[in-house]
Amino acid sequence: MTSDEYLASLSEENRSALEKLRKAIRAAAPKAEECISYQLPAFRLNGRFLVAYGAAKNHCAFYPGGIVGTLKEELKDYDTSKGAIRFPPNKPLPSLLVKKIVKLRITQNAEISK
Repeated sequence: MTSDEYLASLSEENRSALEKLRKAIRAAAPKAEECISYQLPAFRLNGRFLVAYGAAKNHCAFYPGGIVGTLKEELKDYDTSKGAIRFPPNKPLPSLLVKKIVKLRITQNAEISK
């Protein structure tokens, strides 16, 4: 399965929200490659997992990994867990927030690689 095939299988509302998210991720990490990880569309950079996204029955989700806990203030209006940010498809994550999170993940991965 490809990211495009995954998105094509979703409802119009979920697909629209996740395509906006995908576009923001691409803008923040133009060199990242798309892949499928744990049956979800994901991005990796320099061979390392960067972020993933997906849709469930009642929400969409962005999976930037353990970095979620460091962004408590920015994410206070969202349902979060250790590695996920859940949001209703009719209220997609703001592109600036997504770009900030992706750039933090790129920095985090670079630190791990050192």
